Amino acid sequence: MTIRQISIFIENRKNALSELTNVLAEHKINIRALSIADTSDFGIARIIVDNPLQVQAALERSAYIVKSTPVIAVEIPDETGSLNKILKILADNGRNLEYMYGFTGKVSNRAYMIIRCSDIPATEKVFEENNITMVSEDQIKDL
Repeated sequence: MTIRQISIFIENRKNALSELTNVLAEHKINIRALSIADTSDFGIARIIVDNPLQVQAALERSAYIVKSTPVIAVEIPDETGSLNKILKILADNGRNLEYMYGFTGKVSNRAYMIIRCSDIPATEKVFEENNITMVSEDQIKDL
């Protein structure tokens, strides 16, 4: 069960991130999770939003280079050791983690990790076999 992550390529310069978030705010887009990676010339903002297809279209209309990527969102208890348990399961099953970032829910005592692996179907199977709750795109807006 994957969700869509929107990756936005932005220049690594003063105010570039605030310009991006301004576009998102103007379109009333609520960011559920955000990760920033940068190099000396450009950055990649990875976001999880309620309505990724509409967000991608809005950003493209605003001249951003945007890519949609399937990722897995898993729910874990918001407590010590929860992330380690997930990472150990992945390692024990030979899954390669490309990157990961997280966020916490608005109302629950749960944390959510966004995970990108090289073989998503195999990773989903590992999570299913280990009773790890994966979150659907429809569920993201209610977290």
